[in-house]
Amino acid sequence: MEILNKAMTNKKERPIRVVQFGEGNFLRAFVDYMIDIANEQGKFDGDIVLIKPISFGNLDSFHRQDCQYTVSLRGMVDGEAKILNRQVTSVADAVDAYEEYDKYMGLAEIDTLRFVVSNTTEAGIVYDAEDKFELNPPKSFPGKLTKFLYHRYETFQGDMDKGLVMLPVELIDDNGIMLKKCVMQLIELWNLGGEFRTWVEEACVFTSTLVDRIVTGYPRDTIEEEWKALGYEDRILVTGEPFALWVIESPKDISGELPLPEAGLPVIFTDNQKPYKQRKVRILNGAHTSFVLASYLCGNDIVKQSMEDDDIRNFMTKTIFDEVIPTLTLPEAELKEFAEAVITRFNNPYVKHALLSISLNSVSKWRARCMPSLLGYVEKFGKLPAHLTFSLAALMAFYHGTEIRDKALIGHRDGQEYNILDDMEVLEFFRDNCEKDSRVFVESFLGNESFFGQNLNQVAGLTDAVTAYLENIKTNGMRAALCKIS
Repeated sequence: MEILNKAMTNKKERPIRVVQFGEGNFLRAFVDYMIDIANEQGKFDGDIVLIKPISFGNLDSFHRQDCQYTVSLRGMVDGEAKILNRQVTSVADAVDAYEEYDKYMGLAEIDTLRFVVSNTTEAGIVYDAEDKFELNPPKSFPGKLTKFLYHRYETFQGDMDKGLVMLPVELIDDNGIMLKKCVMQLIELWNLGGEFRTWVEEACVFTSTLVDRIVTGYPRDTIEEEWKALGYEDRILVTGEPFALWVIESPKDISGELPLPEAGLPVIFTDNQKPYKQRKVRILNGAHTSFVLASYLCGNDIVKQSMEDDDIRNFMTKTIFDEVIPTLTLPEAELKEFAEAVITRFNNPYVKHALLSISLNSVSKWRARCMPSLLGYVEKFGKLPAHLTFSLAALMAFYHGTEIRDKALIGHRDGQEYNILDDMEVLEFFRDNCEKDSRVFVESFLGNESFFGQNLNQVAGLTDAVTAYLENIKTNGMRAALCKIS
């Protein structure tokens, strides 16, 4: 079978306008995919060079395929389960920052270069005071970027028109602000001078971004069938869901230079991404956290099963529409549209999202994702939101276990063991308290300020309500207790 290559895709050569630190699945199924569509529609006209920013691994598969690959999006589209395949031709080359250092640094000399995309994991945007400018390349991502920018600054003799736009997609709050802070610290550490510092401040733009798409990666288990269906071999094929959202917060308006929305792509330029982050965390992530533990104890194992369970789906929709959306600041119609998209995503027949995997660290997740909605609802309406309150009792029921084994608290469902994974402090709390009187247990849990940052017993009626729900779960089982409030 022929291997995918430029001749097959009829790749058009375009000016290099983007360098990308990271060659992983997410960036290729998200950023590079979007730029490919914008190129096809004549809105962008720019190619990408991928940079492998770590020393291990190789780029052989990329070079074998001339950096051409397939993105296969799978999910519900217009009410139907569909597979949408696209040959992506927006990547011109892939360069190893370690093995091809001179070629890598040469990218900074390209006149048409304008954008720097990165996804170096949450641990990638960190200031390393031990990093060295003299290293080829420096070991940290901010170190690599700072030296790259300095080389561009020197190449173009400080030309203010040759600055670059940083588009980090690492999953940390204010990723662009944090990246810029690291770069500025390194400029100081390495004594690179005030003029270069001014150039970075004034000629370059550091955006903060929010990204959303489930990317399921390389379908290793079914790859032979995939190739047969495509009619060619593709060893860097990547799969994901159709839904996508890219929110770009920028101190300067760059929308004219990156006209992705004009190509019909789900990209939002804004000077404040926080309402969009809040929407995602409270609706998408909050929905997960509020229903998955109850759903698991009702006998379900994956999200799709949960959506086919009328009791769980009803619980989830009431949580989102009746209790979460009323606490948010974006327009109601926009919030409801996003919520409907979330429900469609949860129904994706191609994604088997295990409830136990979502259950990881549920205590801290509940604090970040659900607690703001609960407190916001109480503040706005002067009463407790029933479903979010029940989700606390469901969490306590799920975390019921008296034995810690191999760093997991052992829970039981229908006589079968399951692993509860969280910080050891959390696991030890539940091991030591879960079999106490329900009222005592609830008061201890809600009063644990290391879990919630405050004493939730002070929320009027919450202790009584959670205790009553927990007692109902113990007496009648999870499903009967959940249905009573749904």
